[in-house]
Amino acid sequence: MTNQHDEHTVLETISPADDSILVTQPLANQKDIIESLERANIAQSHWRQTPLAQRKTYCSRAIDALLTHKEMIASEISWMMGRPIRYSSGELSGVEERARYMISICDEALAPIKLADKPGFTRYIKHEPLGTVFVIAPWNYPYLTAINSIIPALLAGNTVILKHSSQTPLCAERLQQAFDEAGLPRGIFQHLFLNHSNTEQLIASEQIQHVTFTGSVSGGKMVEKAAAGHFHNIGLELGGKDPAYVRADANLEHAVKTVVDGALFNSGQSCCGIERIYVDASIHDEFVVKAKQEIYTYQLGSPLEHDTTLGPLVRTTAANFIRDQIQQAIEMGATAHINESDFPASQPDTPYLAPQLLTGVTHQMRVMTEETFGPVVAVQKVHSDHEAIALMNDSEFGLTASIFTRNTDQAIELGEQLDVGTFFVNRCDYLDPALAWTGVKHSGRGYALSKLGFETLTRPKSFHIKHLQE
Repeated sequence: MTNQHDEHTVLETISPADDSILVTQPLANQKDIIESLERANIAQSHWRQTPLAQRKTYCSRAIDALLTHKEMIASEISWMMGRPIRYSSGELSGVEERARYMISICDEALAPIKLADKPGFTRYIKHEPLGTVFVIAPWNYPYLTAINSIIPALLAGNTVILKHSSQTPLCAERLQQAFDEAGLPRGIFQHLFLNHSNTEQLIASEQIQHVTFTGSVSGGKMVEKAAAGHFHNIGLELGGKDPAYVRADANLEHAVKTVVDGALFNSGQSCCGIERIYVDASIHDEFVVKAKQEIYTYQLGSPLEHDTTLGPLVRTTAANFIRDQIQQAIEMGATAHINESDFPASQPDTPYLAPQLLTGVTHQMRVMTEETFGPVVAVQKVHSDHEAIALMNDSEFGLTASIFTRNTDQAIELGEQLDVGTFFVNRCDYLDPALAWTGVKHSGRGYALSKLGFETLTRPKSFHIKHLQE
């Protein structure tokens, strides 16, 4: 919702917890944007010459500062996007893990590449910063998704402008506060609240050298269109329809608990959440019984209550989209195993939606092809590894995939056949900062984290020196 207020457009953030207006935030105007870009470019000329050890210190201090506000931040996350308060502080634990890891490996990752000796010459390749990096972050994991790019970008010598989701504006303010408390010089890290047209304008600016975007496929297309002809580097983490395959030899108890958690945590609003489950026919019925029992251990309610383990969706339109997917599947022959009345907080035309377990699903149903981004466990029976792999690959997305089995060697062989960025065995819905985070097909392009993550935020500069004989 927007209102006119002086020279700015004012955006109101509505809490899914109780439909209240949580934040009223003026959006940046043209003057704000121009000044921010100028500050970033001026600051970058000094920041790139700042020793890496000093950059590391600033980043470490910022993470320290952010963690001192953990309880307040957890409450804000719950209010802004609906995650149960008992889990909200865990996001900052993930932020610390990722940031500390990237800080710990940056000396090696950013060190010049030394070449074999060649008589009479010195040759090496340096990792040069790109300039100003524009980070566009989503609401579902508002700190984790942002920190994936912010910390390595700053370590590499870039300046950063953050545009956070209108659903989670306080996250941008808390990150700014943390860097300010760390003493980071002005202009190196900034945030702007932007509408769509101004976001596109910033993407197209010649003063931006790299754009990293996490969000929908349609949003990724907008980024590519806005950046066309400007030769920016672009990193896109987009949609997912991540599958799990439970083989006949799987540890069934472990598989059920893991995939149900992977489907329902954060109300299913995870880029790499489990959205499709393929179960071997020989254990399918037992799996369904155990999955239903597991789902009934969840409690849907206000995210501000400590007993709640399943909060509301981010907004009513998202919940209604999922209701439509479920209804279409049932009309096409799927069986729903969860009685919505058993979750009294679930009410029509609200963000509060009961979890659902569907069987008898097929790839003719939207729930198995469209990104759901909600608390649905959709199970399809399969009769062989070959069938499972074919169905897992039958998607426009390719972020992660999981196989549950006691035969690790066989799992790895099957994993080689999957068109995804990350392959899991006996786990899911997790991001290890030591591994490159990447997707294929409509799940995006580029990669973040790990040593490779620094490559997307730098450019190679070759030094070729010939030594003259006197």
